[in-house]
Amino acid sequence: MRQRACEALIAVVDPGSPAARAGFEAGDAILAVDGQPVRDILDWRWLTTEEACTVSYRGKLGETGEAQLERSLSEPWGITFSGILFDGCRICRNACTFCFMRQLPKGLRGTLSVRDDDYRLSFLQGNFVTLTNLDAEDVARICEQRISPLRVSLHAADPAVRRSLMGKNADVGIRNLETLLDAGISIDAQIVLVPGVNDGAVLDETLLWAYAHPGIQTVGIVPLGYTRHQDAFTAGFDDPASSQAVLQQIAPFQERAQEERGCAWVFAADEFYLTAFGDEVLSNLPNAVFYGDFSMYEDGIGIVRSSVDGFNEARALGELEELACALDDAGARAVMVCGRAMERYLPQLIASSPLQGCMEALFVDNAFFGGNVNVTGLLAGEDMARAIRHHGASDALYLLPAVAFNADGVTVDDLTAEDIGRRAGERCLTVPSNPLDCIPYLLDVLKDR
Repeated sequence: MRQRACEALIAVVDPGSPAARAGFEAGDAILAVDGQPVRDILDWRWLTTEEACTVSYRGKLGETGEAQLERSLSEPWGITFSGILFDGCRICRNACTFCFMRQLPKGLRGTLSVRDDDYRLSFLQGNFVTLTNLDAEDVARICEQRISPLRVSLHAADPAVRRSLMGKNADVGIRNLETLLDAGISIDAQIVLVPGVNDGAVLDETLLWAYAHPGIQTVGIVPLGYTRHQDAFTAGFDDPASSQAVLQQIAPFQERAQEERGCAWVFAADEFYLTAFGDEVLSNLPNAVFYGDFSMYEDGIGIVRSSVDGFNEARALGELEELACALDDAGARAVMVCGRAMERYLPQLIASSPLQGCMEALFVDNAFFGGNVNVTGLLAGEDMARAIRHHGASDALYLLPAVAFNADGVTVDDLTAEDIGRRAGERCLTVPSNPLDCIPYLLDVLKDR
């Protein structure tokens, strides 16, 4: 793979730190440590484990040179970099038929359409990668530096099915995966399930292959998601029968893993349970112990269980009753704005709690993406504003879950909570998505009013 220039730009230097004592300032850049290029934050950590090292640098005025960094045992170097990848992000080179990035509407900000496939982001941030763009040097580095665990998109074990799903590079990915597994690298695998392609007998084969590799510590199965901005798909696992079939199919694997490994090992995304059981989902949802440490939470696995348990814990702590009183004192009614995916269980939770009558849910259709997209995290600001306008109530405080906003506080269509409030003509407030955090936050807000 072609070597790219590496430059680790320094954003902050802590006063009195070893870096400050060596004369480094914000705006300087690290080029190498002991002659080795620093490609990312992992290289920096790997190359600077000792108490002294020689650093090649480029100063903020353009001058270059070397400096000696020295520290006492366990003292931090005192450097914060402006990013974590210093040689750029590796982009996906596959042609996955189900790729969500290829189903986006035109005109979105560029960052939403970046198809990253960088193994370093897999380790550092939990992104799923295919391993199809690794060369021998990359594989050797992962093994040497023990960059583990990695989150890998598996999809299918059958070579022909993998190629039909991912394109011509699929075989490279599976070979690299097997090499890493043989070297002791741990893997959390994901399967995007596409009806008629990698479900049924193909799914059985994939799970058997994965189970035969102990280094694959978990497998998450998520259903095909599709938008209206494509013409390849018209259905996923959107009906009770198809979702129930998937849950029934993986149950024997879960039972075997529980007996042999002490965990369920293979997990279905929450969408399967919501679709399979509808209004009865709360009585059919696995308990918290089933999900272990909720390591696949960001993949949509265990979110409903976590939310339900958080709501019930807030009830046990008396926070729901306290919130109901605070809303009553403020003469306000809370309206939780959310995607249709929560329609099966959130009204039941509210109706059976002290919040009945002073809180309700407003479920928003996702016109922006369309298709079968119904999760709160992908709600567009304009869709939320439209729903709030139509719902409009003078005593309502509309709660916008933080999961619908990125780190810069904007939705997929670049609207802030303030923008949504102005367009809706109503009071809007961004709140934490988990009840255990949301309820205390709301209480603090109401007390300050």
